Amino acid sequence: MDHGAKVKSEVKSEGGPRVESEPGSDPRRALPAVDRLVEAVTQSDPGLPAWAALAGARRALEGARAQLAASRAADGGPSLLLDQLARSAADLAHDLAGGHPQRVVNATGIPLHTNLGRAPLAPGAAAAVAAAASGYSDLELDLASGRRGNRLDPICAKLELLTGAAGTLAVNNNASALMLALDTLARGREVIVSRGELVEIGGSFRVPDIMERAGVVLVEVGTTNRTRAADYARAIGPNTALLLKVHRSNFELRGFVAEASLPELAEVASAHGIPLIEDLGSGTLVDLRERGFPAEIFAPARLGLGADVVCFSGDKLLGGPQAGILLGSQPEIDAMRRNPFARAVRLDKLSLAALDWTLEAYLDGRAETEIPILRQLLAPLGELEDRARALAERLAKHPASAGRKIEVAPDQGFVGGGSLPGFALDSWVVTVRESNQADRLAESLRRATTPVLARVRDGAVVLDVRTLLPGDEDLIERALAGG
Repeated sequence: MDHGAKVKSEVKSEGGPRVESEPGSDPRRALPAVDRLVEAVTQSDPGLPAWAALAGARRALEGARAQLAASRAADGGPSLLLDQLARSAADLAHDLAGGHPQRVVNATGIPLHTNLGRAPLAPGAAAAVAAAASGYSDLELDLASGRRGNRLDPICAKLELLTGAAGTLAVNNNASALMLALDTLARGREVIVSRGELVEIGGSFRVPDIMERAGVVLVEVGTTNRTRAADYARAIGPNTALLLKVHRSNFELRGFVAEASLPELAEVASAHGIPLIEDLGSGTLVDLRERGFPAEIFAPARLGLGADVVCFSGDKLLGGPQAGILLGSQPEIDAMRRNPFARAVRLDKLSLAALDWTLEAYLDGRAETEIPILRQLLAPLGELEDRARALAERLAKHPASAGRKIEVAPDQGFVGGGSLPGFALDSWVVTVRESNQADRLAESLRRATTPVLARVRDGAVVLDVRTLLPGDEDLIERALAGG
């Protein structure tokens, strides 16, 4: 019992011992002591680390105190079961001790699911990270001369070979890439952007906020739905530093719309002697137009269309680690390299190792077969149907599937991750129905030893095979069996 607490009795119930306080006293005083709750947690789950059980017990008691305090005025406070508190504490302890981020199965059909970590690394890139992490390396050492080297030189050399850009740079993410470009080329001066491109990405992160932090003056032109090259030209003045074009990464405009193309903006910028930056958001280093993908995602071509600097993410369509890639003319990129802010946003050795391996896979011609995101995007529809039918047959044979209706159907998904809004991916899915309990089944999949994330639609759990990695079928079968 809580030391010093004035407790009237313990009443047995189906849920275990219930603690009740004397009439008129503060019900929070009847809560068990921390050590007693820790003992209950460790008895029910002896595998939990001691620190996690203690932290879980403390957090559960804090929650119970808040609950009792909120309800006390209404009815004197509810009775609390020790077993109930112990379960809550154990759940909190597991969350703390489970490791983060943990491996999950992506059965949503969204290859670049931001909540699930966007692009998975190729096994070779993951091995490169492990090698870089487990020992010393020549991160900033020129082995030939024995003198200090530059950590970015090997990465930038590969980027130049892949893109033909005169200057290249890599930083820790694309937001940093844009901030570095703006801070370097436009601090204290005006940057012109279309109102239709002042986007907000995940986590309430807005382009105007980035520009403000970079110390530039935002000049909006056009309207939300229609902006022409002439709007940019009219806004250019003596304090204009550059033009900025931003990819609308997570939405699209339809209907009565117009926007200035990159070549049109390049012509305006060139006529006034100012640079043009394009924040592409998500770009790839292979041209996928013949596979049905929009031309705009091929980053090197954007330079050929007139952009002076292009920036995009490394962990989206490129299929590498989180990074921000900058391609451009030599003077602008060199200026960014010299900016002290570049040190604050530089890549660490683990990201460099993964990015280096990824770029080498592109150079070797192995990208489409070895980089997971490209494999997923380019998977033939017939292959996806075969995989869906094989998975459905496997699940239907499992004893745990008794009473479930398992079917195969064509479907559509999206790229995700702020890439190609509105661009649909034809796919094949396995649907699982269980007595109209789709939400409950989806929750049980999320709580599996290896959580499975799926869609819920029309009373069914929908498993899209496009985003399954090798071995995921085993994990899905185990999760549906309650493991």
